[in-house]
Amino acid sequence: MQFAEQPADILARLEQLRAADAPTHGGHVLSYVYDSGLAELDELAAASIRAVQPVNGLDPTTFTSVAVMEGEVVAFARDLLGGDSDVVGSVTTGGTESCLLAVKTARDLWTGSGRPRLVAPVTVHAAFHKAAHYFGLELDLVPVGQDGRPSAQAVIERLGEDVALVVVSAPSYPHAALDPVAEVAAAAAAAGIPCHVDACIGGWVLPFWSGLAPWDFRVPGVTSVSADLHKFGYAPKGVSVLLQRGRDRQRAQFFTTTRWPGYPVVNPTMLGSKSAGALAAGWAITHALGRDGLAELAASCERSTAALVALVDGIEGLRVVGSPVGPLIAVAADEGTPADRRVDPHHWADQARAHGWLLQLQPGLAQSDGSVLPHTTHLTITPVTEAVLPELSAALVTAADEVRGVPAVSPADVLGALPGLPDGPLDSAAAAAILGSIGLVAGDSGGLPDRMAPFLALVGALPAPLVERLLTELIGRVVEPR
Repeated sequence: MQFAEQPADILARLEQLRAADAPTHGGHVLSYVYDSGLAELDELAAASIRAVQPVNGLDPTTFTSVAVMEGEVVAFARDLLGGDSDVVGSVTTGGTESCLLAVKTARDLWTGSGRPRLVAPVTVHAAFHKAAHYFGLELDLVPVGQDGRPSAQAVIERLGEDVALVVVSAPSYPHAALDPVAEVAAAAAAAGIPCHVDACIGGWVLPFWSGLAPWDFRVPGVTSVSADLHKFGYAPKGVSVLLQRGRDRQRAQFFTTTRWPGYPVVNPTMLGSKSAGALAAGWAITHALGRDGLAELAASCERSTAALVALVDGIEGLRVVGSPVGPLIAVAADEGTPADRRVDPHHWADQARAHGWLLQLQPGLAQSDGSVLPHTTHLTITPVTEAVLPELSAALVTAADEVRGVPAVSPADVLGALPGLPDGPLDSAAAAAILGSIGLVAGDSGGLPDRMAPFLALVGALPAPLVERLLTELIGRVVEPR
C-alpha cells in the first residue's frame, strides 16, 4: 500500500510537536502529570498498552483478558481502600467518569420526588458540577473555612429527604484538605443518604500517609469511593477505579438495553467501545509495585511535601493554606506581612515559570456565606520531586524575591482594558475579540502567554457565566484547524 505520508516522517512530526509540550518527566510540572521517577514503569506501561492495542474493552466475555485485568485491579483497590467482599467496582477512563457514575448511581437509586440535591463542600472537584449538570441534580455547595476544610456540622445541616448523595473529598484538590469523612458518613447513614468519598487524587497515596484517621470503606456509611490509577498509581491517562458498597448498588451504575435490533448492550461505564490500553498499563503497574512499592513512593512524596511546606512557610510574604493532607499544597499571600514585603502567589507562579517550573494558578472564590477564599497557587508533589528538590527550592525562593512587593493584578485594571461587553450572550466572534484584547488568543503553536496572573484576575472579576463562555471560546479555538 502507498501511504499518503511515510510513517517515519509522521513520527518525526510527532516528535517535533511533543517538543513544544510541557515536560511530562523530571518534576518541572507540578500539576497534571504524576512522574514516579522510574523509567521501568514507563516501559512496562508502554509494552502493556501495545499488547492489548487491538482489544475492544466493550465486551469482557469476548476479550477475557479485560475481565481478568479489571477484576485484579478492583481487588487490589478494594484491599487498599479497606473494602470487604461486599465492595465491588469498575475500572473507568478517569476520575471524571468515576465521579459521573457515582452521581448517576445515586440519582437512579433515589426514591424521592422533585429534583434531587447533591450536597458537597465548595471545594469538591468540578467533575461533580458536571455530573449535577448532566444528570439533573441541584448542586448544593457548603462553604469551607479559610483552611479549605468544611465544618462537618455545616455539611450535615444540609442533609434532607431530597438529598440523593453527599460527597466528601480525601483530600480536596484546591487546598489538600481532608474533609470530615467519618462524621458526614455517619450522619448520612442515619438519614439513609449515600456518601461518596472522592479520593481520585488521594486514593493510591493516602493509605500510606502518616497519622490519618480512617476515611475509606473502613468508615461505616461510606457507600462509594473513586480513586485514579493515573495519578498516584502512576499509570498513563486515563484509568480510574470506582468502588461501590453492595452489588445491587453497583448494578444501578450500569446501562443495559436489548431494545434495538443489534447486539445486547451492557455498559458498566459511560463508554461502549473503549481501549483496554490504560487498564492494561494500570494492571501491570499494580502488579509491579504492589503495596510495598506504592508505600515507598508515597514516603518519598510525604518527605518532599513536608520539605516544601517548610520552605514556603519560610518565605516572607507567602503562606501555606491550612494543613495539607497528601502530596499537594496551596500557597496564598501572607496578609499579615506588610504590603511591600508580600508575595502575590500568581506573580510568584508566573515568575517560577520563567525559571522553568510550572505551578498551577487557582482563582479566588466568593462563597455563598459572603466569605472569600483567596487566590492561590497549587503544587502537586510526586516521587520525582525529591530528586529535584534543591533546584526547585532555589527557584521558588528566587521567584518570590523577584516579585516581592509587586501588588496583585487589579481586577479593575484588567476590566478597564476590555472592550465594551455586549448586553446579551456572546457569540464566537465577540468572545474571541475579548480574548484578543487581553492577549489570550492562542498562536500557531496553541500555547498561551507566559504570564497568566492577569487572566486569573479577570476570572475572579467577571461573572462566572461570562468567564465560562470565554474559556469555552479559548479552548475551542486552541484546537481548531489552522
